[in-house]
Amino acid sequence: MSDPYYITTAIHYPNGRPHIGHAYEMIAADAIARFQRQAGRDVRFQTGTDEHGLKMVKTARDRGVEVRALADEMSGYFHEMAAKLNISCDRFIRTVEPDHYAASQTIWRAMADAGDLYLDRYEGWYSVRDEAFYEEKELTLAEHGSKLSPQGTPVEWTAEETWFFRLSKYQQPLLDLYASQPDFIRPESRRNEILRFVEGGLSDLSVSRTSFDWGVPVPDSPGHVMYVWVDALTNYITGAGYPDDTAMFSKYWPANLHLIGKDIVRFHTVYWPAFLMSAKLPLPRQVFGHGHVLARDGTKMSKSAGNVVEPMALAELYGVDPLRYFLLREVSFGSDGSFSDEAIVTRSNADLSNSFGNLAQRTLAFIAKNLGGQLEVGRGEAADATLTAEVDAATREFVAQFEDLTLSQAIEAWMRGVFACNAYIDTQAPWALRKTDPERMHAVLGTLVDAIRRLAIAILPVIPTSAAAVLDQLGVEDRDHAALLADWDPTAARLTPPSPVFPRLELAAE
Repeated sequence: MSDPYYITTAIHYPNGRPHIGHAYEMIAADAIARFQRQAGRDVRFQTGTDEHGLKMVKTARDRGVEVRALADEMSGYFHEMAAKLNISCDRFIRTVEPDHYAASQTIWRAMADAGDLYLDRYEGWYSVRDEAFYEEKELTLAEHGSKLSPQGTPVEWTAEETWFFRLSKYQQPLLDLYASQPDFIRPESRRNEILRFVEGGLSDLSVSRTSFDWGVPVPDSPGHVMYVWVDALTNYITGAGYPDDTAMFSKYWPANLHLIGKDIVRFHTVYWPAFLMSAKLPLPRQVFGHGHVLARDGTKMSKSAGNVVEPMALAELYGVDPLRYFLLREVSFGSDGSFSDEAIVTRSNADLSNSFGNLAQRTLAFIAKNLGGQLEVGRGEAADATLTAEVDAATREFVAQFEDLTLSQAIEAWMRGVFACNAYIDTQAPWALRKTDPERMHAVLGTLVDAIRRLAIAILPVIPTSAAAVLDQLGVEDRDHAALLADWDPTAARLTPPSPVFPRLELAAE
């Protein structure tokens, strides 16, 4: 039986249409899921939408529609984006689904049985936009004197009866967790941030609301719905079969990786493990807080600034795989990175079209045109072994870096293999050898075809459609990690005339 691997994105809040940040997270998680499948793991990959909370209520009211109708419409856009971007998720979860209500109420009862829930009155600062409570010491003043959250969002004073979770009880257990599992929170900058927050002391957390009814009802407490983050975080165990499918739950939980944005690390590394500790459930193995995709000028994208990038339009304009490649190549995973149309065109043309695409096209086209698509055994030389070793090193490093979630460095390593192949073909010049030394030509082309095979297998998680097209042209069926190192006989392949896989992109007209 293969080793299970459970990966999740944050579930996206659908009070507006998806933006490039949502696409980035989905694409990164999808690439990791595909990579783990290539490694032979039994992967479960979940994404979805987080549809409760006051923000949804206010958006629906502003639009003059029922909140469930808004949730259905907006969730549909995220589901459509997942399909468009070739996201290979096993479940797209919605928090309005019946099994999620059941899971949320079950974990609530478990926390109550642990003595960690009590009824009291909450008075404090709340950000509707973040769906988060903040202490006075965390707030800053805007220029006009109003208070802002650490995320720069407006806060308002809230007072109501509420259930509280004894978060303060879990301060030391959380610190012990961080000490015993240093890689529980990644990257290191996020871990340090959370350590400072928890070491500063934890207050009990308000976990129910009575001012609206759009949410999961609190068991045995009429008029109360769960604080949206209790419900939202529970999606991860809902999707693993909790509480009824015990076989599935024991197979996939704890999750191997929660992939989330850096602005919600606190919820996933403080509140979530505390809830799970209280409910006596295993903790996820790792939470990775990635950075933001910024506008060209380095500022955060927002609707008010008018600089939001629509991922569906980008995919339509430039292609899904070039978009996927750009985001994973250009943005150092864990850090912020910027986006522009010029950057995606430049990167895609340089790496995919001019380098890897041109390498595959001119090699396979030459074989199809001049050799009828059939290679023969040639006369090998030291240069062939040198290239094979370089490509082997590049693909091995790609695998190691991807395993460590250093995705952009993995692609950099892959490009070194591509560059080595292009240098080799220019030096060996098989078009000249065709006239002067056909036996040597066959060896050179066989070395190149095998190198292209290995490079295409390696990059499959990043550009699955394009890399698969290259492998189809080679007639290669074995595409897992073992195939990267396995011997493959290019003389046994019948290479048909290739079609270009990576067309050059043009900058969209203003």
